[in-house]
Amino acid sequence: MANETAFNLTNFEKRSLHLFLLEADDFIVPEINFTSFIYFTIVITFLLFIAYLQFWAFDWNHELCDVGYDFLWERKSLWTSRAARRQMVQDLRKLRHIGDLPPVYPNGWIALFESGDIKSGQVKHIAALGENLAVFRSDKGEIMILDAYCPHLGANLAIGGVVKGDCLQCPFHGWTFDGATGLCVDIPYSDKVLNVASLKKWFSCEANEFIYVWYHAERSDPLWHVEEIAQIKSGEWWFRGRNEFIVNSHVEDISENAADTAHLNAIHSQSMLAGSKPGCYNNAQTLSAFFKHKWRADWTADPIQQHVGIIQIEHCVQLFGSVDLMRINVEGKQIGPTHVKLQLNTSIGPILVLMEVTPLEPLLQRVVHRFYCPPHLMIYAAIVMYGENVMIKRDIGAWNHKKYKKRPLVTKEEAMLQNHRRWYRQFYSEHSPLFTFRRDAIDW
Repeated sequence: MANETAFNLTNFEKRSLHLFLLEADDFIVPEINFTSFIYFTIVITFLLFIAYLQFWAFDWNHELCDVGYDFLWERKSLWTSRAARRQMVQDLRKLRHIGDLPPVYPNGWIALFESGDIKSGQVKHIAALGENLAVFRSDKGEIMILDAYCPHLGANLAIGGVVKGDCLQCPFHGWTFDGATGLCVDIPYSDKVLNVASLKKWFSCEANEFIYVWYHAERSDPLWHVEEIAQIKSGEWWFRGRNEFIVNSHVEDISENAADTAHLNAIHSQSMLAGSKPGCYNNAQTLSAFFKHKWRADWTADPIQQHVGIIQIEHCVQLFGSVDLMRINVEGKQIGPTHVKLQLNTSIGPILVLMEVTPLEPLLQRVVHRFYCPPHLMIYAAIVMYGENVMIKRDIGAWNHKKYKKRPLVTKEEAMLQNHRRWYRQFYSEHSPLFTFRRDAIDW
């Protein structure tokens, strides 16, 4: 006989159960059809994209072979590997006519790293300005820069070296050098420190999230200081993102772009949607008829601060050749040979662009832009950043292949270009290094 379980329910419990079953019978589960699901997915994706634009800091890095060299492998029928592209670019660089170049390394404050690249107690090596440098951050957070090679047996202190307080210890024999003076303060196996043992100590500073070294061919002390921007230091303006490019040109080619106002409407008037590939954006006639950029610009030397150039740019987007939208007035400064500060004043607020050029080699420059804006402009700044990324690639496409003209043929309307060259000469001095072509070094 099967076991039966008896449930002794009161009358109240029986009525409650009966009512529950009646209500459950009336309960309707809503149906989610395919169309509703698609709409829901689109809305969620859009909200996530807006959050991405608002809070994500963009970081766009480009190698030398990424900009302006597509024609080398477009003729190839098969996919070309990145290593093969790099080699094709290097082969082409050897054939380039460079012209009668001015000195290759100008005097001034030169950005070597961004602040976030080097943490406390960390050391990094960089080859720039014809020098090999060890850049380290002391345990207290201060940036110090020494020559990289140990005077003992030539080990590179930046590769395997150890930061100890304000000092840097050689990875080979443990010799320790004071970051503030460059003097050797300890030889672990010797009772006496050699008085002549020292490394060159370079003037350095940190401002606006960049790390700078003072370079001067005559070993002069700094002639000006890098000014900190209050809105960056206080955090009032947020970091929007950065881009980085490697450019095959002389450093002055990049700087004088600010005074070459004729090129703005020549290569930057076409819509950013036309891309940056040389030749293609010039042929985008349909897009240009609907959407194009208009520019007016001016460059003058600052009459008070000799090392500063003043940039004024008016920009707008023109629809159908007549309707002007999105006006931006740009107030800029060229501070020294390689630092540019641009404030883009829009109708809804400012966007700040900081540009630094680092001469890695005589004809190889690293160009970095960092973007900042008030929090409410983060999405708009993302659009501006994308547009700038397209436009600078058009410049780089020309810089990568041009020959430097010491005495260019210019029209009377291009007087600013000549004025800029005269202004830039102040950053060269008697012993500024000149370019020497060494075929054996390039082929090796």
